[in-house]
Amino acid sequence: MKARILIAVTAAVGAAAVLLLGGALRTSQGAAGAPAAVQPTLPAVHGTEAEVRKQQAAVRTDPTDVRALTALGFAYEQRMRETADPTYLTKADGVLHRALKLQPSSADAVVGLGSLALSRHQFGRAVVLGRRAQRLAPGAGLPFGIAGDGLLELGRYRAAFKSFTDMVHAEPGSSAYARISYARELIGNRTGAEAAMRLALESSQGQAEPSAWARTELGKLLFGSGHARAAERQYRIALLELPGYPQALDSLARAEAALGHRQRAVRLATRAVETVPLPQFVTTLADLLQADGRRAEARQEYALIAVVERLLRANGVRSDLEIAQFYIDHGIRLPHALALARRARAERPSILGDDVLGWALTRNGHCAEGLRWAKHSLRLGTRDATMFFHRGMAERCAGHTQAARAWFDRALALNPHFSPIWSPVARRYS
Repeated sequence: MKARILIAVTAAVGAAAVLLLGGALRTSQGAAGAPAAVQPTLPAVHGTEAEVRKQQAAVRTDPTDVRALTALGFAYEQRMRETADPTYLTKADGVLHRALKLQPSSADAVVGLGSLALSRHQFGRAVVLGRRAQRLAPGAGLPFGIAGDGLLELGRYRAAFKSFTDMVHAEPGSSAYARISYARELIGNRTGAEAAMRLALESSQGQAEPSAWARTELGKLLFGSGHARAAERQYRIALLELPGYPQALDSLARAEAALGHRQRAVRLATRAVETVPLPQFVTTLADLLQADGRRAEARQEYALIAVVERLLRANGVRSDLEIAQFYIDHGIRLPHALALARRARAERPSILGDDVLGWALTRNGHCAEGLRWAKHSLRLGTRDATMFFHRGMAERCAGHTQAARAWFDRALALNPHFSPIWSPVARRYS
């Protein structure tokens, strides 16, 4: 049980963070002439513990070794992504700040703190640190990515997209192409998003985890466009590249459910949760159990989310938006969820913040206000079945039956299996 409740947010939680960090944080082969700074090489998944021990020994030998302190900070962040143990965030924070105090001009330490800020959803701080790293290492690509990720979550899309473009020019590779992919997805260019993610995949060949990550993200794009079979193939290849990769297991579970293989889906989702008990994996498993009629088992999984909320706060992670969305989706503590959504949207005025707030208002019966935010969430032209469904529910709440049906039809046309629990509702109301 202790392992099941050691839950943290990885660099992949939330709209931009889910898609842009994790494997993508590993820098690719940069452009010719790129500076050596800000190119931290994170260890392979199964070698991270050894890397941690190696760098800890180096720091014990020489507590002023900035290179070792920085490498240890990156290794701690990688261990957090692998284990979901939030204490690694605190450890990374400590050693990276020590490195920066010893050498204020260390671009690597600033980059490490920037990625840490993104993991903790401190997006304004991430922007500041990303721009500081740009000044310390002109021509490096990753600082543009860190600043851009933060800008994206703050709803500053023009500046974020420019930062991603600058990253591609400075250091083309998997990290940069993944960010371009997400930017294209946000503006509704799903075909262009898939093309950019294929470039990210090509750039990560020969590196097991980055390749599996990019392939899984490509699968998610395909699945989001209703191509469950094509997505399934990508997830299975990712698992051949990196056996047991939890991101691929979780995504494959969703694809198998869409293809009608419910028992297989539950087994895959269970494996993902048992490997790394991230909130999104727990939610997938619980939703699949609920859809399969196994309500008591689903409730046991849902109950873990309250523990998630406490652990995240204790380790400095601002998770209001993700927790609010979970509560809203599942009809749990709806007034509390609305309060969380309002606070989260104030901190993260992105289209995701708009969508979650609109959904919270709709589920709490504030129909007119919910519809206003649902409309605002689609201002970039995003084509996302879940957001279309939320718009439909807001229209229905406001009494606009015909408009609601049109949005439900759009959601189902884009992806008929966007949610194990809400797709059937969309079909019933369309």
